[in-house]
Amino acid sequence: MLLLIFRTIILYFLTLLALKAMGKREVGQLQPFELVVILIISEMASISMQSNGLPILNSIIPIIIITLLQISLALLNLKSEKFRNILCGKPSIIIRNGVLQQKEMNRTRININDLTEELRSMGYFNIDDIQYAILETNGRISVLLKTDKRPVQTADLGLDLPAEYPAELVILDGHINKKSLQTSGKNEAWLKKQLQQNKIDNQSDVFVAGVYGADTFFYQLKDKPDNNKKKEKGS
Repeated sequence: MLLLIFRTIILYFLTLLALKAMGKREVGQLQPFELVVILIISEMASISMQSNGLPILNSIIPIIIITLLQISLALLNLKSEKFRNILCGKPSIIIRNGVLQQKEMNRTRININDLTEELRSMGYFNIDDIQYAILETNGRISVLLKTDKRPVQTADLGLDLPAEYPAELVILDGHINKKSLQTSGKNEAWLKKQLQQNKIDNQSDVFVAGVYGADTFFYQLKDKPDNNKKKEKGS
């Protein structure tokens, strides 16, 4: 039993390292060959987990070789457009200038029901609103709406708005995140002042706090009878 546990731990971390080495992607963003590689690695790892009679190297060596091959293919993909087209294929235009491309739909084996279902899941319920729809190599569909159907942008209104930046969480579960505090251009003295203004005596009472926009400070206290509401206050 101990041997099985030991082998499982080794293969688990080896598989994690292999997947991390191949890059960060969601399953839906994987190219077909990348998904095949992940399935092969998972299968190779499970073989030695299921049987103590097989040498663990029978799984370790193939996993390492497959990982190195995948990294090599990824580098070739990055450097060579021809190789990328061969391995990953090219995007297919399903709707061009508002017209369904029936030959391309037949070639990619996507029917009108599949297309409209995918468009609805993206929030597009009227196929006549779409100028271009492109089937990407990872199987997802990218959409360009007709000009008169696009949401109004600030540039359309002639507005010159300041750039926005993501919120920096400066307190997490009662602990100050010094790196985020520094990134936001603030310091602990500023943070202490914000806590005092919001009548918070101890930072350990704060579940999460952050800053965004024009020095807008927000926070949420840890769960207590009277502290379950998120609050915001501009500094």
